[in-house]
Amino acid sequence: MSNSQEQRSAPISKTSSTISIRELEEPGDPALLEAYAILEETFRRGERVALRDWIGSLTEKSSSVLTDLSWHLFVAEYNGKVVGLASGTYLGNVNIGVVGYLASTPEVRSKGTGTRLRKRLRKSFELDAQRIVSRPLEAVIGEVSANNPWLRSLARRPEVLVLDFPYFQPRLYEDDVPSPFVLYYESMQGARESIPVAELSKILYAVWRRIYRISRPLDQAVFRTMLASLEHRDSVGRRPLAKSTKA
Repeated sequence: MSNSQEQRSAPISKTSSTISIRELEEPGDPALLEAYAILEETFRRGERVALRDWIGSLTEKSSSVLTDLSWHLFVAEYNGKVVGLASGTYLGNVNIGVVGYLASTPEVRSKGTGTRLRKRLRKSFELDAQRIVSRPLEAVIGEVSANNPWLRSLARRPEVLVLDFPYFQPRLYEDDVPSPFVLYYESMQGARESIPVAELSKILYAVWRRIYRISRPLDQAVFRTMLASLEHRDSVGRRPLAKSTKA
């Protein structure tokens, strides 16, 4: 552990060319534990899945048992040490990619590593869509904390809708509670001003049922609360963001 921390604190060149990115394919890859350590440093317990879930997903991936669901975990490495990660899942039944986690160590956060990781993840989603449903990828969605500084720049992009409804990540542990987030929708097929409620409801169900593996989302009070917030609405548009307090 101490050797790993020493490597992470070492200076890294201004160029990202020395940082390599690869996808993990086997649950026994030692980079898995390093990537999860970064996840633990970046996200609180209630916001991160357990390590066993990553191991299970990689086991399924390596066994080729997945059908229209495809899970990915990319790592960025510098001098043989993991300095960043991106995970996500393609869902063929709704033809969207769902960003799971994007994180990096402090010394590479201004070097474009996160952008490179996200591009690799999105490219995988695009290939999944062509392979699984023989259509172009419809969209990429993701959960973001409402106070994440990146949210404002994300919302300025015309192809991105930060959706105006209360979204929750299901509780990941029995002793925890659901986590409030903001859900964004990045269209791959041209800018959209809103998403029909019927379409959004299917996406929400697919995310909870297939990614978080909630056996009966409709039995969950917070899931019903999300759906209730969509009642009497035909569509969901852009969420107004609070004005920045920065001078």
